[in-house]
Amino acid sequence: MTPPSRIRTLLVLGRISNVPTVWSNCLAGWLLGGGGDLIRGADWMLFAVLCAGATLLYIGGMYLNDAFDAEFDSQHRRERPIPSGAITEKTVWRVGITLLVIGTVCLVALGITTGILALLLCTCIVVYDVVHKIFTVSPVLMALCRVLLYLVAASAAASGITGLAAWGALALGIYVIGLSYVARKEALGVKIEAWPQFLLAVPVLLSLLVNDGPFRQPALIIAAIVSLWIIRSLRSLWVAPHHVGRAVSGLLAGIVWVDLLAVADEPRLFGAVFVALFLLAIGFQRFVPAT
Repeated sequence: MTPPSRIRTLLVLGRISNVPTVWSNCLAGWLLGGGGDLIRGADWMLFAVLCAGATLLYIGGMYLNDAFDAEFDSQHRRERPIPSGAITEKTVWRVGITLLVIGTVCLVALGITTGILALLLCTCIVVYDVVHKIFTVSPVLMALCRVLLYLVAASAAASGITGLAAWGALALGIYVIGLSYVARKEALGVKIEAWPQFLLAVPVLLSLLVNDGPFRQPALIIAAIVSLWIIRSLRSLWVAPHHVGRAVSGLLAGIVWVDLLAVADEPRLFGAVFVALFLLAIGFQRFVPAT
């Protein structure tokens, strides 16, 4: 195996295309937890450790996802790295577990509350990897992972877990439930119902409810962007030939827009960061599949 092939294998296993959405989760949770001092240059080290720990947990979880799915993939997705012979199952287990441990240690170092939530997040990731092909409610576990990540980020910031952080985490969780049910149907090759698609609109509705006064206008603008992107992504399901994978990839990148919507009242500089993360996610998808 040539080095470029090895590198691509590692990137595919880690679903590296989705890592920008992990960073946007961290930034949104941090800001909602009162971590706005980033704009003045303070607390960058803490935020960097937060992002590093979250990234390692995500990639480690994705590695274990493939390790647990090795038998399923050998029958249904032979292009995946393990059944294709690009990497051994034993290696994937080792790397996945190592990344989870290091990522958890990074987050535990940020404080007691953050550490407890990080341990819950790590547990949730592993449980999801074990059962996601067995139980139909596994998308709820996937959503819980994102909710916990939001809370981890908020807990590490100056004000901790605020009401807005909790609401933002809930809105994102509902969005991820809808996204995950669509993705689950892709893997199983069955008809996609309408109800999961309606869940994707919950962050928009919540934003319109909680933002008023001077915050109403930026929230409306970002809500329109989120809505248009969701419709654009779902169009791949509505118009023949149907491309479920394309819809799922678009909705995954759309997590960044949902995060931006949660912090619509923050300075424009942060908005530019979220736009950059969205473009990064879309760019990564050109080289590494998001699912």
